Amino acid sequence: MPLSNAYKLSLMKSEVDFANDVFKIVLMNNAYVFDQDAHAGLSDISASVLADGNGYVTGTLVLVGVTQDDVNDRGEAEFDDFEWTASGGSIGPANGAIIYDDTHTSDRIIGYIDFGSAQTATDGGTFKIANVKVRTT
Repeated sequence: MPLSNAYKLSLMKSEVDFANDVFKIVLMNNAYVFDQDAHAGLSDISASVLADGNGYVTGTLVLVGVTQDDVNDRGEAEFDDFEWTASGGSIGPANGAIIYDDTHTSDRIIGYIDFGSAQTATDGGTFKIANVKVRTT
């Protein structure tokens, strides 16, 4: 997952607290392109956030834990899987998702999950994001 440069600076300034902050996720419309240099806060990307509807509502990710990985020499924060069920229409298309720190005053963008292609959950289907990890190496 590419990380925003603003997030990297926030880490160095001790402005992100994985143990206590609230992290949220938003799906991005199909035209969105992540810019790790320019996309620092939620206001920088708000025009490209997928609109709520048909069962999709921006939600809260739950942090499972922060660990030290001595085998791969990194720190790692892991989030629970997250999903929305499409109801009354489709969710998407979305080509990715942004994780941001809702506790930070600017809603600091942590990083971007690139789906590789546009994804859509049709009515009754599930839009699921799984195995989300933020790593420092």
